[in-house]
Amino acid sequence: MKKIAVILSGCGYLDGSEITESTSLLINLSEHNASYKVFAPNKNLKTAAHLDVDLTDSSPRNVMEESARITRGDVYDLEELNPNLFDGIAIPGGYGVAKNLCSWASDGAECSVDKNIQKIITEFHKDSKPILAICIAPALVARVLGPVTNSLSLTIGSDKATAEQIEKTGAEHVECSVTDFVTDRENKVISTPAYMYSAKPHEVFEGVSKATGEFLEMC
Repeated sequence: MKKIAVILSGCGYLDGSEITESTSLLINLSEHNASYKVFAPNKNLKTAAHLDVDLTDSSPRNVMEESARITRGDVYDLEELNPNLFDGIAIPGGYGVAKNLCSWASDGAECSVDKNIQKIITEFHKDSKPILAICIAPALVARVLGPVTNSLSLTIGSDKATAEQIEKTGAEHVECSVTDFVTDRENKVISTPAYMYSAKPHEVFEGVSKATGEFLEMC
């Protein structure tokens, strides 16, 4: 049985993990009979009011507690993630990736990365274990691995501005449809655009499903 570490960044596309992407991933891992354990940073986040994207909820919330809403409470502190115990790592998208796991939302290619995330992605790559990145999560992977790999190919779809920032990290961006995925076999990075497009839920599910199948085969 493949053992997968999943990293969430909250709950909700504006300030945490995108829920459809996250549940699509977990459903597909379960369907493939993979064992998974979910982790999230145990730190506070600045929340957004999802009914009005121009408003901010001033109530501080905890990333780990918010992530627990998706996993029915079954979530662990990111500091406890031991790469030696897992065959691969998967990261759904949502602005939480760009806000809570790194500062991509404000700083782009020059963003800072959560120290635990930096270490985890680096160790999985060093051990030649596959990394699945969904939606905006490939930007995080590009920031960590782009400067230290000879060639890293991944996708966030077709958003030119984000693609340009990704290529500033040293990674190569590959255009891809929402229902497809990109595989970098040398670096063992699989990526799919998901809601980087204005997509329908079944399209997101299809892309995540295909990418998850590829990811598990590579594990």
